[in-house]
Amino acid sequence: MTSGKKAAGIILLGILVVIIAVGAVYSHFGGFGTGESADPAEFAKFAVPVPELTVPEGTRIIALGEATHGNREFQELKLEVLKVLVEKYGVRALAMEADYGCCEAVNRYIHGGEGTPEEAAAALGFAIYRTQEIADLIDLMRAYNEAAPQEEDLRFYGFDMQRVEYNYQYLLEAMQSAGLETADLEKLWDGDGLSGDLSADERAAVITDIREKLLEANEGYGAHLAEILLQCNEMSRIYQDSFVNYNGVRDGYMAENVLWILDQEENRGNGKVFITGHNGHIEQLGTYPGGEQKVMGNLLADEIGKDAYFAIGTEFYRTTCNLPTRSGKRVTRSFYSRDPLAKAAMRSALAISLLDYSRIPEDSSLNNYVKGYIYMGSVGEDPMDGLNGLVYRILPQAYRIYRCPSELYDGMIFVEEAHPIEIRD
Repeated sequence: MTSGKKAAGIILLGILVVIIAVGAVYSHFGGFGTGESADPAEFAKFAVPVPELTVPEGTRIIALGEATHGNREFQELKLEVLKVLVEKYGVRALAMEADYGCCEAVNRYIHGGEGTPEEAAAALGFAIYRTQEIADLIDLMRAYNEAAPQEEDLRFYGFDMQRVEYNYQYLLEAMQSAGLETADLEKLWDGDGLSGDLSADERAAVITDIREKLLEANEGYGAHLAEILLQCNEMSRIYQDSFVNYNGVRDGYMAENVLWILDQEENRGNGKVFITGHNGHIEQLGTYPGGEQKVMGNLLADEIGKDAYFAIGTEFYRTTCNLPTRSGKRVTRSFYSRDPLAKAAMRSALAISLLDYSRIPEDSSLNNYVKGYIYMGSVGEDPMDGLNGLVYRILPQAYRIYRCPSELYDGMIFVEEAHPIEIRD
């Protein structure tokens, strides 16, 4: 090989090394660096510890989001915020992004049922809830109820509808308690789920008839279980026939279920409920692609009024997140949000801090970010292998949203370094 060819080869190799290095940096940070920062000193003026959370008068629903489902800090915040709301605002109900029947199993446990906190957490169905953090939350609620007067007890609800086993079990129980014949319901069950021997329309007709009979018997709890089964049945149909509408329909049902929970609590004399779910569900102004289907928080704010719906988002500067794969295994991936406010929180040495937007004066430079459009981190339960995993590695937009914070939330809790949850077998 001539010296000229050798030199050309060395140059090409050098270019390749540079490209790989640049790509590695871009992939690691989701860009070249972690973006601009809001003024850390200004941020520190108005940020407060989470226990200093205040809720406006007239609020009926307090919603806490999570930027990811796979970080322990966001799960720990459920407990920390619940403590504040119970002690300062008389909240007695927690509703989670989990199936209603599964959460009823937990509700029975915290009211003296058998088992352990870990077993109650496992009853929630989703792997992301089989953690020490959720077990600790459940354990605290049970301990509180053991010491509290009966009328001051805490209740555990779910507003999702993706699982059927507990709903079927408790609906069967409610029908028996009301003296209703259960043969038609039992025909719908094949031992693992709703029977495939009947069409979705046939199943819906049976469950609707059961719901009406329970309403006539003044069994509102049982009627709601029937309603959840109807939702499960419809979601199964949509999943098979038109998945594009799945998320929007699900959020619509979740909003309906939260309003039912609110009604139950208000009938008990409790004017506020605390709900938790992914940021993308609890935000006050959001729609799915196409703009016609609103997310749950948007629907709730429309229904009860924005002044009665208080939404708190969460955010990370850096996350190492526990995420699923199609093979069923879980993996960890690290991401940076590129959020100027999160970077200011990090530079202020505030590991976890709450920024209530109502506390920020008009002349503060923070409003450039709070009332402007910025990137924020948002990681769901998307599988991290195959093409999807590659997209997350090379395309930052896959785990960021470009939105106006004050349009989505009334405030936000920032976590500097979010660590992965540890899921129990």
